[in-house]
Amino acid sequence: MNATPWRDALAGLEASGPWFDPWRDAGKRVANALDSGATLPQALNRQAPSAIEFVPPNDLPAGIAYEQHIFDSGRCPTRECLHDCLNGLAWLELPLAKRQLNRVHVAQIAASGVGERRGPVRDAATLFDENGAVLSAPGPLWAALAERDWLRLFVGLRPLWSQARLLVVGHALLEKLAAPRKNLTAHVWAQPCPGGAVADVDEWLAGQLTAGRLAAKPFLPLPVLGVPGWWPGNEEFSFYDDPLVFRP
Repeated sequence: MNATPWRDALAGLEASGPWFDPWRDAGKRVANALDSGATLPQALNRQAPSAIEFVPPNDLPAGIAYEQHIFDSGRCPTRECLHDCLNGLAWLELPLAKRQLNRVHVAQIAASGVGERRGPVRDAATLFDENGAVLSAPGPLWAALAERDWLRLFVGLRPLWSQARLLVVGHALLEKLAAPRKNLTAHVWAQPCPGGAVADVDEWLAGQLTAGRLAAKPFLPLPVLGVPGWWPGNEEFSFYDDPLVFRP
């Protein structure tokens, strides 16, 4: 077995809450490859089909931006860590959306170069890539979310969550959910996502992630452990009486 601390964390995610359900099958395949002695890039490359080739981190040439290198070479430098493993899973499961985010970054680099600041579009693209989520839900849930009316969203409208689906797409947020804590908050894309398979969500999301829309930072904050069924503690409605997390 590839015995590394981050591999243990991946095992924890495999056994964790609903946030990892859409990633579980791909995660298990990668974990099995790691357990057979593969490096992380090798384990990811064994999954088919893949939109990208995963390579060791030293494949990135000095002075070349990470996103530019991916665009130019079709290779994604990947470290041996949980963060990069989850980024790899995102490339496997959401290839169209990840490609589109990469295009946005490269277009902004071509227009403005690489400086100390990324600029608003690249900042928003990075934020969503790392911490984003998409939500398919009835209209009343969307209205309560937009108003940050947490008690109505999670208590008053609680039965409607049986008709909703929240998909965490940000690999950094998934990494944080390996050790869940109450204040973990997703940046939800502020347009209702259609239901269906992850591949359908991927196609829809790729069309949403334009530079113009990202410039407006179209995100709504959602404390993910408040979602009914996602955390045992929120069965007690006093869970939401925490203004440090559920801010008006």
